[in-house]
Amino acid sequence: MKPAVVLYKSLPDDLRKRLDDHFDVTEIKGLTPETLAQHADALRNAEGLIGSGGKVDADFLQQAPKLRAASTISVGYDNFDVEALNQRGVVLMHTPTVLTETVADTMMALVLASARRVTDLAERVKAGEWQGSIGADWFGIDVHHKKLGILGMGRIGLALAQRAHFGFSMPILYNARKHHPEAETRFNAQYCDLNTLLKESDFVCISLPLTAETHHLIGREQFAIMKSSAILINAGRGPVVDEEALIAALKNGDIHAAGLDVFEQEPLDVNSPLLKLPNVVALPHIGSATHETRYGMARDAVDNLIAALTGQVEKNCVNPQVLK
Repeated sequence: MKPAVVLYKSLPDDLRKRLDDHFDVTEIKGLTPETLAQHADALRNAEGLIGSGGKVDADFLQQAPKLRAASTISVGYDNFDVEALNQRGVVLMHTPTVLTETVADTMMALVLASARRVTDLAERVKAGEWQGSIGADWFGIDVHHKKLGILGMGRIGLALAQRAHFGFSMPILYNARKHHPEAETRFNAQYCDLNTLLKESDFVCISLPLTAETHHLIGREQFAIMKSSAILINAGRGPVVDEEALIAALKNGDIHAAGLDVFEQEPLDVNSPLLKLPNVVALPHIGSATHETRYGMARDAVDNLIAALTGQVEKNCVNPQVLK
């Protein structure tokens, strides 16, 4: 008899077939209270869970007493209560490798778009404002040879450093929990404390997960340290930045601009002051949003669940201690 699995995000046909080949799958539309109540029996019998979005915490786990493994179609897992999973012995799998290059592309795009005012000027052209030779009020700032500061030198930080170093001859500063010899050897990246990075960088790029330590890591005090010509780039997690402090810094000229793919609340409120500022590039959390990468994430998530429920976990496990 195949293990029962609850799928809460649609998969491409070939990946759904692969899941069906291994498991007895019940597909539901998200993890809303209404949906969970409607499929209470499936949840009670589920040994596996796969999808993205929704909250998986102690209350959820009470509804899934047989759950042995959860596989999220994402690299981030802050919507999972890992401690609650650990207490229940539930394995949590994620997809940290397949989206590295795509997210680094997005971060570099935000650097360029913010510095060269791509979205702002494109809108001015569409509005018919381009009537002749442009003046200084249309100018952006250079990217090449400017100093890039990276918060978090994981896979994505490393890929961003590669683009900046080889593509734009940018000196690299970084701050992370530990030194990264590969970044220092390949890109001449310089490890420094947070305040030094903020003070010296022309671009401050955030590639951090959301934890208790990183929540509002960048706020009013940090913006005061940054150059008034500096640009903040965030494609990590929205709450790493105190959004109210960011808005104030942008309005007051404490920093030059921001390129944002993540926000404290998503979707971003249509009335957010960020949307009214011309020196903000705001994207709808597209870091991994290409057809190829999203397929790869779903493929990895399916493979992760198969590995977790067949005792063959070798990688992509958030809490390997529960396997012991």
